Amino acid sequence: MEQSELTKHFLPLALGIIMLGMGMTLTLADFRRIVKFPKAVLVGLANQLLFLPLVALLMIFAFDLQAELAVGLMLLALCPGGATSNLISHLAKADLALSITLTAISSVVVNFTLPFTLNMSLAHFMGGDQAVQLPLFETFLQIFVVTILPVSIGMYIKQRFPDFTQKALKSVNLISAVFFVLILLLAILKERENIVPYFKEAGLPALGLNLSALFLGYITGLLWKLDFRQRVAISIETGIQNGTLAIAIALSPAMLNSTEIAIPAAIYSLMMFITAGAVVIWSKGRVELDI
Repeated sequence: MEQSELTKHFLPLALGIIMLGMGMTLTLADFRRIVKFPKAVLVGLANQLLFLPLVALLMIFAFDLQAELAVGLMLLALCPGGATSNLISHLAKADLALSITLTAISSVVVNFTLPFTLNMSLAHFMGGDQAVQLPLFETFLQIFVVTILPVSIGMYIKQRFPDFTQKALKSVNLISAVFFVLILLLAILKERENIVPYFKEAGLPALGLNLSALFLGYITGLLWKLDFRQRVAISIETGIQNGTLAIAIALSPAMLNSTEIAIPAAIYSLMMFITAGAVVIWSKGRVELDI
């Protein structure tokens, strides 16, 4: 379950390039609109930080998971967002500015909420007293380099060279789609020997969490009368978890040092690309039909 050199260096580079292209589709007005009408942000954060861990608890009790897998599923639910969710929102033609805003806020907040809630989970399920701390600066720096910085550069290019941006967008969208497929293939290739045993141990709970989170995000947006693109963005931000962060915490000798705790995040990271692909096809079709 360790990262290969290829995925270690390719994934951040690919996501950085994709985020650059996304920035070329945005303006400051997109973010000003969110500040002026913050309801969508609040609904999204409530889903990510409050409701999702509760759904994970329901899955744990519904499938009667053993202690290590229960902690692993909770850990996964506590790692919201990431650049991958922004990529999927972009491909789905969801509200990209909202998606990026939720990723940025949740990535900072998680540094404070994850250690507290994860330590509670360890104590409840495993009777553990191992304190978990995230490297706050390193986590923020990683998000900044892969997400905020390339998006900002892309927005600058759009403002400074609008004609070039307009011509380049079709190629950028194609590159984003290609990278999405490559990331999926690399994820499958990296875990090809473990897919079947992992799925037997945690496949159904992980899939249940994924589908429930996607549905929850969309329904809460509908209840709060958000527009379609906002609902899809919140659905994706709720349903696409930062599996890489969860696996790193589970495997790190300085933190949990447990392969079994990492299993739910590993299998979830594979399945979420498949369900996300279905969301992309459905959402993109509706947006293009102006529904």
